[in-house]
Amino acid sequence: MIAWWIVGLAAGLVALGLVLYWLLVITEGVYLGRRAVIWLYDLYATRYDSIKQYDPETETYFLARPLLDRLSHVRAPLLLDVATGTGRLPLALLEQPAFQGRIVALDLSRKMLNVAAGKLAPYGERVALLHQRAEALPFPDETFDAVTCLEALEFMMDPPGVLRELARVLRPGGLLVLTNRQGRDARLMPGQTYRHDALEQLLRGSIGMAQVEIQPWQVDYRIVWAVKPGIAPAAGPLSLSEIWRCPRCEAVDLVPVDGAWRCLTCEGLVATGADGVIEAERAAAEARRLH
Repeated sequence: MIAWWIVGLAAGLVALGLVLYWLLVITEGVYLGRRAVIWLYDLYATRYDSIKQYDPETETYFLARPLLDRLSHVRAPLLLDVATGTGRLPLALLEQPAFQGRIVALDLSRKMLNVAAGKLAPYGERVALLHQRAEALPFPDETFDAVTCLEALEFMMDPPGVLRELARVLRPGGLLVLTNRQGRDARLMPGQTYRHDALEQLLRGSIGMAQVEIQPWQVDYRIVWAVKPGIAPAAGPLSLSEIWRCPRCEAVDLVPVDGAWRCLTCEGLVATGADGVIEAERAAAEARRLH
């Protein structure tokens, strides 16, 4: 009887361990909610790059050059990188002499952004880092020449809503770049991942994109290229103050002051951390509470 009890307990512990591994490692907390996802990324922020084993030459070959080739017709593109993490994509681009544009990069893991800030500090005002969620991007319609979201869509609380926001802020003729999870782990994330053909259908359908291409990229991901239909002038290297909506009144009227940004319309303040990261999510949360 005792032996069977021990066997049952061991089996239960194994089952619990497998569930926890699925919840915390494979799916990175997404089924536990937004706070769990942020907590896990914060936990591993300082070790994230070494865990992923990012290599500068590989990043140039698989990220920077293909993107620059597709943006070669834009002299100095304005790019938005959603879920930037430790600044992988901005760093790969800014290290290329051919890239003369500006980047706005945002993430909801504050500690990941702190790591990104340290890596991107040499590039000054060419990159702005915002602590900000992806479901409600604080920019006007048709703002950016390119919008990217890499290895992150499946960990969002509302992937279709995020896709709509990415498309909304992309100008007509602009480039959308995504990754789509594939393989065993993708099958273990029901409701969070797409079959490649289903994602293409979604992008061409309700998201309203054209020229959708899904290409081999990594073992766990394919890369997705799409263009927003229509033609509009390139945005060019606009500054953040020219495109950022105030979290409180939504006016594009924010200017930098000492350690913060001030809205000239509503006089609201948005703090900037000591690392230079703009605390947009905190200001947005305060605005939501007031309303």
